[in-house]
Amino acid sequence: MRILHTADWHLGKTLEGRDRLPEQVQFIEEICEICKQEKVDLVLIAGDVFQSSNPSAAAEELFYDAIDRLSNHGTRGVVVIAGNHDNPERLCAPSPLAERLGITLIGLPKDEIRISSRGNGKRVQRIACGQSWLELVIPGCEDSAIIAALPYPSEGRLKQLITQNLLEVDMQKGYNQCIADTMARLSANYRRDTVNLAMSHIFVKGGIESGADSENKIQQVGGAYAVDPLVFPSGAQYVALGHLHRPQKIDGCIAPGRYAGSPLAYSFSEVGYRKSVTLVEALPGQEAQVREIYLSSGRPLVKWSAKEGIAQVCHWVESGLDRDAWIDVEVHITKPLTMDEIQKLRSLYTRFIHIRPVISQNGKESVLTIEEIRNLPIDKMFIRFFERYNSGLKPDDALVKLFLDLTQSADKEESVKDLEGEIA
Repeated sequence: MRILHTADWHLGKTLEGRDRLPEQVQFIEEICEICKQEKVDLVLIAGDVFQSSNPSAAAEELFYDAIDRLSNHGTRGVVVIAGNHDNPERLCAPSPLAERLGITLIGLPKDEIRISSRGNGKRVQRIACGQSWLELVIPGCEDSAIIAALPYPSEGRLKQLITQNLLEVDMQKGYNQCIADTMARLSANYRRDTVNLAMSHIFVKGGIESGADSENKIQQVGGAYAVDPLVFPSGAQYVALGHLHRPQKIDGCIAPGRYAGSPLAYSFSEVGYRKSVTLVEALPGQEAQVREIYLSSGRPLVKWSAKEGIAQVCHWVESGLDRDAWIDVEVHITKPLTMDEIQKLRSLYTRFIHIRPVISQNGKESVLTIEEIRNLPIDKMFIRFFERYNSGLKPDDALVKLFLDLTQSADKEESVKDLEGEIA
């Protein structure tokens, strides 16, 4: 059996207001072509189909078209679970129609999956199933697949699964054990003569997160403990995971376990990561063979650091550097950019996402975060502002006192907000 694992499509997600739906159309086209070329029998989509619990009509239309095409007229299995970004009920709303094409949509851990109502042997059929698990028969495959499919298991959703005794323990400390118990219950349906798979949308210890601290291995995120890789059943031949956007293998799983990653780079913290889907070949009782297939869809995200100022940015644009990319540009300057200069930069290239000035004074770079600026005393904030606009010249004490007197008679809160914006 040939299985394609993908996740974290985030349909409808933008990049600082820039529409990325055309790029999402591209990667779905590419995934459909991979399924055709690789003769895939089963597609696993491990959560976060949508960016929002209330997706746009265009995002929903793209998803419905995608799973229809991936099902190949009902001859290829498709199993989709909800992630933390998805509305479970909304994701599963088209289930009555999806079932006719052998597509299984699972929104909540408590969802009771039903046996296929009819079949003629030419389409994918669910021949056995229960709460968050199913057995699929796929045309052309000698062996069926049993899938332990756990949608995003928040602490609240787990309460719908576990016993009263477990409800009495501290949920945060017991989270790992809850997942382990749930997976053990689901995997009790595995058999020696089937291809046994597990899938979930969850944080696992050892995974590397895309973000400000993207190289930090996850231990605890969002108040819930990341689970140990050993929670996944030893009887599984492959564990298909979603939640982390960086494609990666999870060490410590008894069975091969992977995050497929997102098919597009959705954050500048992902610069340099190659996006992919995972192809798995599995037979009952044998070790699965796993292969990463790289994707080429979508615009890359790149960072520029213009040490020589605006002139260097203009040169790069004129030379066609990163013509098709979304760009985060850092410009080194000696005084704040004027509105005219900012507009000039934006007019040069419509794909500039961020323009971040780095101001050097006396050979030293001066950069503060917004939080640091907010914590400055109002007089220090004014001094910093004055120096920026006067080539490093400091205001005298009388001028600072005059400013403080004025702020007392004006709307202080609005004045401070304006000043924060100017010196950020």
